[in-house]
Amino acid sequence: MSVGVGLGVHGIQPPVLLSQPFTGATVTQVRHLLAAQVAAVGLSGDAADDFVLAVHELVTNAVRHGGGAGQLDLYLRADVLVCEVTDHGAGIGDLLVEMPAADVPGGRGLWLAHQLTGTLMVAGGPAGVAASVSACLTVQSTPVASDSSNPERDRVDSSADEG
Repeated sequence: MSVGVGLGVHGIQPPVLLSQPFTGATVTQVRHLLAAQVAAVGLSGDAADDFVLAVHELVTNAVRHGGGAGQLDLYLRADVLVCEVTDHGAGIGDLLVEMPAADVPGGRGLWLAHQLTGTLMVAGGPAGVAASVSACLTVQSTPVASDSSNPERDRVDSSADEG
């Protein structure tokens, strides 16, 4: 399967921030490399933690179900950080990304990746599976409406400054 970094606007390839093969023995090392690159582009806090954990789930799925190894490619497309994980497994068959029953061990990796990012995309072919997640680097702010019915809510307590 020739799954690679997609082309951006006007056919320009987005900058690759990390391109790393992995095996079961290197999963932790890859996670640390990913976390460093995510921080370097400015994704932080819960959004960064969620993104790294989502990718970690994709990587461990590739090791477990995709032949024991894979490839991680992290790139920036405009202000969207995208991570694609590919493997050479047998494929995905009838894929359902849903939470398994509580008494079923495993089976939560793709579900977690989707819950953590909301952007899971999975494509299978004869030569393996490609799964990707993304995170927007630009925070979408929504204005907070002021509650004019409670004037005390916006009052700053300056008593600590007195004295």
